[in-house]
Amino acid sequence: MTTSTSSATDHLKDPRPILDRAIATGGVVISDIRPEHLTHPTPCTDMDVRAMLAHLIGVLGRIAALGNGGDPFAVTETTVSDDRWSDAWRESGRLAVDAWSEDAVLERPMALPWIAGTGAQVLATYFSELTVHTWDLATATGQEPDWDDTVVAAALEARHFLPAENRRAFYEEVSAAMGLDEVRVPFAETVPISDDAPAIDRLVAWNGRDPSHRP
Repeated sequence: MTTSTSSATDHLKDPRPILDRAIATGGVVISDIRPEHLTHPTPCTDMDVRAMLAHLIGVLGRIAALGNGGDPFAVTETTVSDDRWSDAWRESGRLAVDAWSEDAVLERPMALPWIAGTGAQVLATYFSELTVHTWDLATATGQEPDWDDTVVAAALEARHFLPAENRRAFYEEVSAAMGLDEVRVPFAETVPISDDAPAIDRLVAWNGRDPSHRP
């Protein structure tokens, strides 16, 4: 795993370096996805690889919208040409990073259906989603990337934004707050796992994935 001498808790003050590193790991995984992988199922049961790529790029779009003071839920997920997923990821990552380049954004009050706080606090809630969905892609395409310890640790620290139980009810509330007609549950109930399991396995298990699962 990739390590760093900085503490994972540094993201509580400035989450942007963690965002950069999470985007970089995603880029490594996406660069190894071939056209024949795009219809493979992922551990996120309602998405194949192509749909997950579109969703992850949409996550970056929502992060950019938040940094720019816009509505993250106005961002729509779009597909791109099969040979441009890596390019789309790089472009979306650049826009997300640029949107948070001013220090003042970190202190700006923000609110999502599951959290209200400073920009820094809200941005930190996305570490888990970015990392778990990157794991989804890696698992679906038979990859074992070099997970960044600092990113995974920061994502684990942010897991309290997702309740330990009754997640269907939680997402029903979130969907209602967003004005959605359909309830989507992207993270199932926690999968039991040993406390001494690798950090990435503990993270995905918390998010309802079986670390031993291979589609």
